[in-house]
Amino acid sequence: MERIALNALAAIAARHSTRAYSSDPVSREELELIVDAARRAPSANNVQPWEFVVVTEAETRKRIAALAQYGKFIADAPACVAVFCKDVKYFLEDGAAATENLLVAAAALGVQSCWVAGDKKDYAPAVAKVLGVPEGHRLVALLALGHASRTEVPTPKRELSSVLHWERF
Repeated sequence: MERIALNALAAIAARHSTRAYSSDPVSREELELIVDAARRAPSANNVQPWEFVVVTEAETRKRIAALAQYGKFIADAPACVAVFCKDVKYFLEDGAAATENLLVAAAALGVQSCWVAGDKKDYAPAVAKVLGVPEGHRLVALLALGHASRTEVPTPKRELSSVLHWERF
């Protein structure tokens, strides 16, 4: 891959939610690198309960976007990754760790993203059905991936001094 990936700390600092995407595709190689980073996340007892469904087909993305209350922009993103986990004790923690790795890897490659909630959402079973996910799996997240269609100003984050506590809260 010709693009030089950012280091982890720079990728974390660069990452922000993007909800407006150009039609420029995300390459299969980039998508595989991003999902590969996700599968390397830690998991409780090394269960690795995750499954990743990459959706690049426009009609399927439109169906998902129609279901996801706050994910209408998924229809316009060139790719969507649905993160599912087997319904094990720590599926949500494990799936969230994989999702964060996915977001950071995307940022490292210059691919914009936005995390759309999956767990506890009424639409989760319908998304699973659209994607042919077998019973016993839970939707953790939907992630839009692509290249921004406009320059977005990242939302400000709380200052380190307001969240860091030493020894006691």
